[in-house]
Amino acid sequence: MASSTRNGDDHDDEIRLWREDDWWIARDVTTGVTTQGRSRAAALENLDEAVALQEGEVGREPTDDELRSAEIDPDQNVTGDTEPPDVLD
Repeated sequence: MASSTRNGDDHDDEIRLWREDDWWIARDVTTGVTTQGRSRAAALENLDEAVALQEGEVGREPTDDELRSAEIDPDQNVTGDTEPPDVLD
C-alpha cells in the first residue's frame, strides 16, 4: 500500500498498483479511479491526471464549436435523467 497527501489535505489516500501482462494498473481506492500505463511511472502519472479530472481540478467542458468540430450537435449532447451504466459507477 502506498499513501500520500494530496493538495495539503490531512488524510491519506490509498493507491494500489499491480501488473497485468505488459501493463501496470493503478487504482486510487478513495475515488475508485483506475488507469493503466506501460510503466509504473506512466500508470501513476495517468492516475494523477484522471483523479484531478474526477475532482474537477483540471479540464473544462467543451465549447459548442469544439463539439461541432467533433460532429456532435450541442443541442443533442445531453444525458437527461438517464442513469449511467454500471461500468461508469
